[in-house]
Amino acid sequence: MLSTSCNNGDGEKKEAENKEATAPEATTNVSAEDTTGWITLFDGKDFTGWRGYDRTDVPKAWVIEDGAIKIQGSGEGEAGAKDGGDIIYDKKFKNFELSFEWKVSPGGNSGVFYLAQEVKGDPIWKSSPEYQILDNAKHPDAKLGKDGNRQSASLYDLIPAKPQNSKPAGEWNTGGIMVFKGTVVHKQNGENVLEYHLWTDDWKKMIENSKFKGWENFINAGGPEHEGFIGLQDHGDDVWYRNIKIKILD
Repeated sequence: MLSTSCNNGDGEKKEAENKEATAPEATTNVSAEDTTGWITLFDGKDFTGWRGYDRTDVPKAWVIEDGAIKIQGSGEGEAGAKDGGDIIYDKKFKNFELSFEWKVSPGGNSGVFYLAQEVKGDPIWKSSPEYQILDNAKHPDAKLGKDGNRQSASLYDLIPAKPQNSKPAGEWNTGGIMVFKGTVVHKQNGENVLEYHLWTDDWKKMIENSKFKGWENFINAGGPEHEGFIGLQDHGDDVWYRNIKIKILD
């Protein structure tokens, strides 16, 4: 079972601007651990530990607003902002529980990547499973794919999240991802909504019958060490994340 450790996250309002934050080169430790074992990856104040995918700084389209990380959508689709793009936490994780809150603007689309590799010349989604973030009511993706597998909390375009219990655009949802020795669970608003098993024959068969066919880095998510980065997607829409925490599973 996944657990969450959340508060309302509403602090003193900050200006919606990036303060030229740059992640440290070679992050070796994550933020402080609380007494329950949860480690804060975002404290609501700055981008410590975060950087752009395949770059050393945080793209200016990402800002901190009211204690949340916000991607300022370009309205031009995936990574369409002048200085946008996906961001990652600069440390690889292997077996873990990830807890976070998210909300989208009307028609908003984003995603949380995990076990991602940083492959020169390839976007992050070519190596990483994606926890879909979506306004199911207004974004066309909710009706595309198969059996709802592009709706919020789904393993994007592969496995639908059921029950589908996301809240409307503008309201905060809780999300969670557990990865443990190949078993993956997605959680949304207090319920486990899907489970699957990486690197198995069933996993490989599913990929063989999907648009991800032939993507070796995706099939072998996590690479040879079965570990990777956690990332947040810029898909061109306003989306917010807060209370991002992780618990390492031995």
